[in-house]
Order: sequence, then structure tokens, then C-alpha cells
Amino acid sequence: MTSQKLATATAANGSAIDAVLEELGDVPVVTESTVVRRRSRDFFWYSPILNEQLTGKSADIIVAPRDEADVIRVAAACARHRVPVTPRGGGTGNYGQAVPLQGGVLLDMTALSAIEWHREGVVRVGTGAKMHDMDAQTRPHGWEIRLHPSTKRTATIGGFVAGGSGGIGGVTYGGLREPGNILAARVVTVEEQPRIIELRGDAAQKVNRAYGTTGIITALEMPLAPAWTWIDVVVVFDDFFDAAQVGYEVALADGVIKKLVTPIAAPIPEYFGALKPSCPQGKAILICMIAEASMETFRAIVGKRRTITLEQPADESPGKVPLYEYTWNHTTLQWLKTDRSITYLQCLYPHDRMMASVREMVELFPDEVIPHLEMIRFNGRVSCSALPIVRYSTPERLDEIIAMHEARGVFIANPHVVTLEDGSRHKRVEADQLGFKHEVDPYGLLNPGKMRTFVPKVA
Repeated sequence: MTSQKLATATAANGSAIDAVLEELGDVPVVTESTVVRRRSRDFFWYSPILNEQLTGKSADIIVAPRDEADVIRVAAACARHRVPVTPRGGGTGNYGQAVPLQGGVLLDMTALSAIEWHREGVVRVGTGAKMHDMDAQTRPHGWEIRLHPSTKRTATIGGFVAGGSGGIGGVTYGGLREPGNILAARVVTVEEQPRIIELRGDAAQKVNRAYGTTGIITALEMPLAPAWTWIDVVVVFDDFFDAAQVGYEVALADGVIKKLVTPIAAPIPEYFGALKPSCPQGKAILICMIAEASMETFRAIVGKRRTITLEQPADESPGKVPLYEYTWNHTTLQWLKTDRSITYLQCLYPHDRMMASVREMVELFPDEVIPHLEMIRFNGRVSCSALPIVRYSTPERLDEIIAMHEARGVFIANPHVVTLEDGSRHKRVEADQLGFKHEVDPYGLLNPGKMRTFVPKVA
């Protein structure tokens, strides 16, 4: 390690950081403070509450391992010198998943991007692989990834598994926590003599949406889906509830092959940039991705009373904005590009009275909470997640809105908190994440502060 690198490393963790740097040898390191601060951020500014809490939080250095051997070297050094280490993928999270709260090492995993192998319905891949690149390799063989976030073009598979829960594809396959949606995970422990653990089947849920607190993921085995020719569709409605009802019918139609079913209320589409020509002012819309083979049936469900304003093959080529980048968390981002006064929630509606519950919430918060639904499968039943736009006023009012939803049976995964326990209420995994953390991170160095109930047993 050069004296220049040692001199420029920040002093938040003092001599411990210097000691780690000395042990890393030729492992790539970034110590320039401006770069470190910038790459220690994610999209937490979606939340005015997190924006206040997390602005200024930063790692001391970035370490960019080239392979698993480098990861082991970093883990050992951090364990020996008790330096926090926060794994990071593409940095596309929305609630500070990979923002270091206690400084230390930001572990940039993007170089571990190789596809080890893929065969019929399965892929084995490094944690740093971008999902867009994974599809580029598997689609020529007739397969694609089952689930991806709206940030597919920049997000890594490891970041999605560690920090996400679902997304495009969920209307068919549910979320990552449904059995079979993660097949295996390979993790490195943060100990003075790190171990490699292979988690298979249900055991892999120990790292799902754990924000990197339960081991450093180096590789993942994921299921694939048949690669259909997808047709992007926008349907216009005078009434949002009509859009929601048709979306529900499409989601329920098991014979219709679909990847995305998204009803969105006005005026949200007015913020949709290049898509605005397909979104007449004041109208609700239904965004869908439908397999070309199912379009005839889809049109029959939509019926003659609604207008299809966009119908074209999905296009992810450079310079294009994929239709899915107007859905899921990108819906909120489209509005935030021009107006930072709003925020959002993450909801799950009860499957047995979904439409009635959606109507109840819309009538309870007229113009304050603007509906945006995402049709999904949850525990084998069709329901909908929701990421409504909230016209933000105060933290107290936001808490009231959350409490009013939950009192009426609408679950909230709160995107305005940084801890696992407070933010992930949709579906707790059966896997013992807390117990596993004690096993793989005895000193509590992995992304400290994100698992509220964890207390290290070893000093």
C-alpha cells in the first residue's frame, strides 16, 4: 500500500483503517474522499426522513475485490482490526441499504460479475453481475431472469437479492421470498479466519433482503424463466378503478403470459417524460408487458371501451427507456425528477378484499395518497403491492398515514427507516437471519446499525 493512499484515507476509524490498508496488498482501493462519499450513497433521498438522517454518512475507503480470494482477504483484515464492512452492488437501493452508518470499508462487489454457468432454467453467477448483462447471455438460449427491479440496467443480482424483495415478473412468480426464487447463495464470513458457506434452498433466504448483514455474498444460483417476445402496452382509462379492475382481471388470467401489470392513477403519468404522448392528461393508465402469444386474449380482456395508446415490442437498447422504468420504484423517480416535495409508501393489499381495500384507501386520502398498484402473486394468491405517491407534509402526518393503512389491514413495508425489523413487514422469512448473523459476523462488523435486534457476543 503506497504512502499516498495511507495519507488520503480518512481518519474516522483511525489506525484501524491504516492497518487494513496495509494488509490488502494489491487489492484495488479508493481513498479519495469525494469519490468515497459519492459512492456511499444510494437513492435514500426518495424519503425526506432518510435524506435528513443519512446525508453525510460515508465509508472511509472503498475496496473493490476482483474475486472471492480478495473478498476473503478483506473480510479477514476487517475482522482482525474490527473495521466495519458494508457490501455494495450497483447502489440502486431506496432506503440506505448499502449506506455505511459507522464508516469503515465500502466493499464494491461489481467486479465479481462472471456467469459461471447456465443451463436449462438455472444460472450460476457472481454477485456483481448486472441483471441486464445476465439476460443478454441467457436470452439467446431461450431463458431470462425471472424477477428484476425497475433498475435492471444498473442493478446487480447480489444487490437485488440482498436489498430487494420483488419487481417485474412478480405478477407470475411472486417475490424473492417465494420458495424456488433463490436456489443457492455462496457467502464469506467476516472472521479472522473467514469461512465459505454454501446456502441452498430455503437456507438461502438467510441473505435475502438482509442488507448484507448476514454474510458477504460472492455467488448466486438463480432460476430462469422462458424468454418470451414481450409486448409493451399502455391502456388508457377515464377511471382509475376501471384500470385497477382490468389489471386485476389480467393478473387472474392464468392463460395470459405476463411480466408486468401496473395500474396508475392520474396525475402521475403527467410526469412520465418520453411516455407522455401515450398518457392523455387526466387519465389513468394500465402498463403491461404481455407475451406476444397472449396479446389476442389480452385485448379481449381489455375490451373495446378502453384505448390502447402504446403497443410495441419491449426495447432495452441503448438510448431507449424501457417501459418497466415507469413502474415499481421508477414511478416515484419519474415524479421526483421535477418535484422533490413528494415521497412514497410500500403497501401490500389483502388478497381476499383487494379491490374494496384499494377503494377504501383512495377515498380515505383523496389527493394526498395517489394510487400506483403492482399486481403480484403472494403466497400463491393474486394480490397487489402498491407504491403510492404521497404528498409529503410532516413526519408525524406520514406516520399517521401508515398507521391508518395498517389499521385497515393494508400492510406497510416502511421505506422511511433503515433497519430490517422496521422496514420489512410484508413477509418475514422462515430462515433465522438473526441467528445466522451471529454465526457469520460475530463482531457485528457487517453493515452495522441495519439489524436493530443484533447484539454482538464477541468484543
